[in-house]
Amino acid sequence: MGTSRGTSIAGLGMTELGRVYGRSPRRLAADAVRLAAADAGLALGDLDGLLVSHGMGGSPGIELAGTLGLRDLRLLSQVNAFGATAGAMVSYAASAVLSGTATTVACVFADAPLKPKQSAGSAYNRDAREWYGFGGMTAALGLRSVNSYYALAAQRHMARYGTTSEQLGAIAVATREWASRNPLAQMRDPITLADHQNSRWVSEPLHLLDCCLVSNGAIAVIVTSDDRARDLARPPVHLWGWGQGHPGHRKERGSEFGLTTGAASSGATAMKMAGITPSDVDVCELYDCYTYTVLVSLEDYGFCAKGEGGAFAASGALGPGGSLPTNTGGGQLSAYYMWGMTPLSEAVIQARGDGGERQAPSSDVILVSGNGGILDHHSTLIVSPHRKGA
Repeated sequence: MGTSRGTSIAGLGMTELGRVYGRSPRRLAADAVRLAAADAGLALGDLDGLLVSHGMGGSPGIELAGTLGLRDLRLLSQVNAFGATAGAMVSYAASAVLSGTATTVACVFADAPLKPKQSAGSAYNRDAREWYGFGGMTAALGLRSVNSYYALAAQRHMARYGTTSEQLGAIAVATREWASRNPLAQMRDPITLADHQNSRWVSEPLHLLDCCLVSNGAIAVIVTSDDRARDLARPPVHLWGWGQGHPGHRKERGSEFGLTTGAASSGATAMKMAGITPSDVDVCELYDCYTYTVLVSLEDYGFCAKGEGGAFAASGALGPGGSLPTNTGGGQLSAYYMWGMTPLSEAVIQARGDGGERQAPSSDVILVSGNGGILDHHSTLIVSPHRKGA
């Protein structure tokens, strides 16, 4: 096979998402890959590459290839950049296709942290880490969870730029409005700004409605060349650009922690590759583990000036009818939490025009973000229903 001009996502597979019990992460991942291959009109034997990512449970790994009965693979690896993994996997798969290393690569994420009769909050606190050294000192100060570190980041943004809790609430309300139109969303009942303000503190300044859901399930995509995708079952979702950013912020005096993220560098790289600017983007699918990450990502991508993300969100720009439809499926705040596969899956749905009641008026250029760790890792994809340069 000769080198193609570009790469595309040709298949999307999504298992049941949410409080789904009785299936291991590996079984969920296998089901998602099978669904993605069927969506593309491919047999499993057509795959010659598999990239695997897991959540809290530590599974699946590369043994998934055996579970699926895949043989003679030319690319097989486990990838982990936490919430930035989905974008990274797709970029590695696209690079492999462009180089001829592989022709058709499945990228899959699965997780099943929820257990019957246990709260969603306990899912991420079940295996408490041991604290020692400098980390033990921060734990003694109360920084013992991911929530507390993101609260620290949000608080710093508030202190520097005057960002308010109500502005974060505007993101939660807009995202829920999108979720109300998504039949797969876990939380579909509309909320108001008052609901946000009255929801309990998780870690001040983050209310409960500032924080994402917890979900079981799996999502997979199939990456192949534009030329091959053109002849498959579903419309290709073309990959125009990708990038990563790992700022390595130290939590010390003079650090930019909480003020800027890897979206700044990964977004610039991806948009340069795609040949676009922020003004060309029709839809954003952003990693919203918290409302705050949406706000700071919008600034770092250049959709508004630094420090003006709160006012931008409060203007109504992000919700249905807004100037920049964002997280159109309800995101991780209201739909489902499949790490970076949540924004990626919704981007594929929008690019195909499959959004139904939540379909954005225009989806020619879609930006997809991933964010991992405590603002440690970032990935960006630019996707489109149109071939790049066409």
